[in-house]
This record gives sequence, structure tokens and C-alpha cells, in this order.
Amino acid sequence: MRNQQAAYRYAKSLMDLALERGQMEQVRTDVKLMLDTCAASSDLRVLLKSPVIRADQKQRALNKIFGGQVGEIAQHFFTVVTRKGREQLIPEIARAFEELYLEQKNIVICQITSAVKLTPVELEKVRKITSLRYPGKTIEMREMVDPSILGGGIIQIGDLQWDASLRNKLHVIRRTFAENPYIPKF
Repeated sequence: MRNQQAAYRYAKSLMDLALERGQMEQVRTDVKLMLDTCAASSDLRVLLKSPVIRADQKQRALNKIFGGQVGEIAQHFFTVVTRKGREQLIPEIARAFEELYLEQKNIVICQITSAVKLTPVELEKVRKITSLRYPGKTIEMREMVDPSILGGGIIQIGDLQWDASLRNKLHVIRRTFAENPYIPKF
């Protein structure tokens, strides 16, 4: 919990600085690069979390990895975070920044999981339904295909989830049959 609060504070400070300097999109691109790189490299995550490696060595490693690929604000961000001993929070800070960015820009992420790829018409129907639920927000659709749900779909927006998958319906039926109150009288 404490790390989440610290990550949020760093992300908020980074966002405020980006807004102040008018470089929000550049900083978002840099933060996405950080998050993607941390997700793809277990070695980088180990480096950031290691208490054995000194802060200056971590700073040099981050400069080598991201140098020339990120802007001035992101470079200073690395310096501040490593100087404060919070470099292990970089992935969490990046996630918190993305949440703040989406909130700032009034964007709602709609994650759709279906057994087969949806047609553009079906995606537009989901977008319309979502826009009725979230008026005034920009809806960003993210589609995922998962054949294990068998049919139907799952729509997730933030903490809300609508599961209309065939797998879920079969699970409900199975659970209902398991709780069958029928007792035969012989």
C-alpha cells in the first residue's frame, strides 16, 4: 500500500511537470517505453529491485538503456527517482502515470474478450453501449481473442466486468445443478 501511494505521488508530480512544460504526449510516450521495457526485461526488473547494486550504477544503466530514446523530463525523472532510492517503483509509477493520463484526457479503456475476432460493426455496437454508460468520455477499445471462453464475450471497463461468455453460462448452470434441492422420495 505504501509503495502504491509513493508511486502515485511520483506519477502525479511527473504529470504536473509534463503539463507545466506542455510535453504531456512526449512524457506519455516515454513512460510507455519504460513500462514496456520493464515488462519485457526481467533483468531490468531485477536490477531495479536489487539492494546490492548502488544507485549510481542503476542510474548509468537506465541512461544506457533509455538514453536518446526518452526526453529531458524522463531523464530527470530517472535521476530523481534513483537519487531518492525509489527506482524499484518505476514500473508502478509508469502504470499510475498512465491511469492519471487517461483520467486527465477523459479516456475510458474498454477491454473486450471474445472467442473470435469481432467485426467492425460489433465493435461499434459495444462502443455505442459504452458511450451511453460513460457520456462525454472517449472510449478506447482493446480487443482480445480467447477461444477458451467458447462463445459470447466479456467486456471490462475499469473495475466493472460484464461476463456474457458461454464458459460463464455453463459454469452457472453447473453450479445450479450442483445445488439442486430435489430430494427423491422412495
